[in-house]
Amino acid sequence: MSSDNDQEKGNDNDQERDAQLADRIKGSARQIWLAGLGAYTKAEEDAGRFFDRLVHEGEELENKTRGVVERHVRNVEGHVEGVKERASGTWDRLEGLFDQRVSGALRRLGIHRREEIEALEARISALEAELKAVRKDKARKMNSEEE
Repeated sequence: MSSDNDQEKGNDNDQERDAQLADRIKGSARQIWLAGLGAYTKAEEDAGRFFDRLVHEGEELENKTRGVVERHVRNVEGHVEGVKERASGTWDRLEGLFDQRVSGALRRLGIHRREEIEALEARISALEAELKAVRKDKARKMNSEEE
């Protein structure tokens, strides 16, 4: 019987060890599960902060680059304005030179410029008005002599 007793004690010890091992495995599994939940929560918090930091850094970079881009745009606009002014001045000089050459050629051909023709027309109108006044005056004198 002693051997049966020893065997029962051995079985009891084995069962007790198995139960303890199962409890430790459950405890470890629970700890692993909780560690996973903690890691998930931490990652979620860190991701939010990381996202916020990325947004902040993006805003800073945008502000820096906006200033640089605006300076370049103003610089280019200044160059364009300068080129436009030079081109405008060149066209004005070219137009004046063209007018002088055409006027000279027309004069050599005996064709008068518009300003000269307008001045002559004004002079003719003044002479016509003067002639009309002289004729009226002469007609009055003749009428007064006849009377």
